Amino acid sequence: MDARSFHASRRYANTAFGRVAYVERGSGPVAVFVHGFPLNGFQWRDVIESLAGTRRCVALDQMGLGHTEVAANQPLELADQAAMIAAVADALGADRIDLVGNDSGGGICQAFAARFPERVRSLTLTNCEVHDYWPNEALKNFYDSWRAGAVVPALQAMLNDPSAARAGFGPAYEDPVHLTDEAVRVYLEPILASEERIATLTRLVLANTDSAATVALEPALRRLQAPTLVIWADADVFFDSRSKHWLEQSIPGFRKLISVPEAKLFFPEERPALVAGALNEFWADLGQR
Repeated sequence: MDARSFHASRRYANTAFGRVAYVERGSGPVAVFVHGFPLNGFQWRDVIESLAGTRRCVALDQMGLGHTEVAANQPLELADQAAMIAAVADALGADRIDLVGNDSGGGICQAFAARFPERVRSLTLTNCEVHDYWPNEALKNFYDSWRAGAVVPALQAMLNDPSAARAGFGPAYEDPVHLTDEAVRVYLEPILASEERIATLTRLVLANTDSAATVALEPALRRLQAPTLVIWADADVFFDSRSKHWLEQSIPGFRKLISVPEAKLFFPEERPALVAGALNEFWADLGQR
């Protein structure tokens, strides 16, 4: 799916949290895909195309990212994002959903599963915030740079020169060539479109800089019976590989761990066939295909 098709497919769910942008493909049980930072639902474009014969796949934009529109005073912590997903599921008429998350989207999916366990048909997590294994030095440096005012100008420079984006986001990609000029524009244009959007982006970043919220999820996750799949990129420099074992050992519904030795943080965009294949197999094993 190219950017033109993706933009043409965009819809909005009107919720108490704002107008939540999403793109959907397929029919059947609803599966919600939650992207990482500073991306948007476009990250999942090839995955949801591949799974359209199995699920009604919904790739939404987090509050503060992509084309989702929120009020200037809308809270943006993990719990708020999770409640937003519940509101979107309500708007779609879905009592239960399959949840799939990457990066900050994975943290949001954990928060959803902790608060709404009865609404989780299955949970799939890729590299993301887990318990107290984050932030590592790379993420701490990022937050410090944001507070110092260095990141937004860097993002604006990346938008003007996509080769700079491939250099800047290189550590998150196995091969930065997969971050195309088109993708750079899709990801960065909406969040840098105005001073108001930049202010919302800043609130989003600074609302989620430590592990307190994910540590607080532990009691609920230790009761979670929803079938859980973990697909982990072992070459990721942002999230500790011990996280995958914490999930394996802590969630009662855990079913399978898939480790991808050479993959990095944003591998769902680079390896959509791997992700789609793993999800199809997982759902089939659960008798849900």
